[in-house]
Amino acid sequence: MSRQMKALKDLGLDVSKGTVSTEGPVKLTKFFITESDTGRKVEDPDMLEKIRLTIINNLLQYHPESGEQLALGEVFGLKAPNKKLGIEIATHIQVKEDGPKRSLLYIETADRPGLLVEIIKVIADVNIDVESAEIDTEGLIAKDTFHVSYGGAALNRSMSQS
Repeated sequence: MSRQMKALKDLGLDVSKGTVSTEGPVKLTKFFITESDTGRKVEDPDMLEKIRLTIINNLLQYHPESGEQLALGEVFGLKAPNKKLGIEIATHIQVKEDGPKRSLLYIETADRPGLLVEIIKVIADVNIDVESAEIDTEGLIAKDTFHVSYGGAALNRSMSQS
């Protein structure tokens, strides 16, 4: 069983069917992920986000060479803009308490293809666990909220300073 499949099973999911088709030189693989206990399609937004974060984390951990492609959005069929828009958007980062076992990490910055992957990579590089995330974009601004923990506990004061 692949690491990706094990990670999905650990979330209580099954990969019920996989098909491979070819369109020119590109191979496409489709996986149908269902809930293990019900066999139904995953529709819960929180679970969909956990699936996405799990796949991105595994790609970055076991295939670090994919990081650049993910950051550029190429994997998702997106291309970075050829030129900058000439608008500077300040980055704001806040860490707040979110109970005794986790913290709330809020990031507001200029949106661009691959931004989420870059953020997750940085978070993973410092061994912080992302339990869930709320991703939002307003115009050119990404407003992302992450529920995070470090070793099963909230971030301490030194980790919270930006």
